[in-house]
Amino acid sequence: MKSLAEKAEVLIEALPYIQKFRHKTVVIKYGGSTMIKQELKNAFAQDIILLKLVGINPVIVHGGGPQIGDMLKRLGKESRFFQGLRITDAETMDIVEMVLVGQINKEIVGLINHFGGRAVGLSGKDGQLIKADKLNLNHLNSSGAVGEHVRLEEGNNAQALEIPLDIDLGMVGRIVHINPEILSTLEEKGFIPIIAPIGEGERGETYNINADDAAGEIAAALKAEKVVLLTDTPGVLTPDGALLSTLKADELQRLIERGVISGGMIPKVKACLRALETQVAKAHIIDGRTNHALLLEIFTEEGIGTQIIL
Repeated sequence: MKSLAEKAEVLIEALPYIQKFRHKTVVIKYGGSTMIKQELKNAFAQDIILLKLVGINPVIVHGGGPQIGDMLKRLGKESRFFQGLRITDAETMDIVEMVLVGQINKEIVGLINHFGGRAVGLSGKDGQLIKADKLNLNHLNSSGAVGEHVRLEEGNNAQALEIPLDIDLGMVGRIVHINPEILSTLEEKGFIPIIAPIGEGERGETYNINADDAAGEIAAALKAEKVVLLTDTPGVLTPDGALLSTLKADELQRLIERGVISGGMIPKVKACLRALETQVAKAHIIDGRTNHALLLEIFTEEGIGTQIIL
């Protein structure tokens, strides 16, 4: 009986959050190990369906870095990154689109539908959802600069290389506009949008969009209640590994300059900041390696990971 009572307490704890977030939109960036281990994939799909069933509208933006890296390796191409962004030449762009749209997106849609959801797969090209132009270093924070050079992470070894500051990031895109009409239509009909972060340029060119950026901009366009980024870390950590459970937006740049926030965490916190600058109430960076991480974050008092607030 004690065990049953504890289960009832868990449900009661969730009640005020269900009431608060009912009919609200939550944008979720899905990435990292959560997309690789079957147990975590199943738990994620179940979390999304539960959110939908209690009246919350989840919108999923997915990444696919490890899968893209594996495919590039199989094809004899190396992966190179700057400030967490994949340097993307034309050939790499074709592979990125193939993996994100043709493989990962359909797998997520199929898994959610298998568990009883009604998911629909999209890329940023559908309904002109994500309009983009070319990203260059002038658009980025200069904190990665070393003298007249930048640091480049090469493959999984994150080896620091010095290259000219005018490096061309290739077909890496910068979002210039989100057209949320197609998402609002799907939400009204009870569908769960699953979005591959591919953008379309003014002349129809295809751009590789960082999934964290896409999640932040889509949350802003939808005036979402929350944006939640699933990662492979407990959240934003201090240099000695302690979790920063709450951060204010005005602290983020200082932490980047000190190197506390670096690499792939930079676009994550910037995406959170972008969302908060609109009408998004809170942003969260949480550990997707924890089973049912979404439910723990949204429906419990303590939550998990790092929450970022204004």
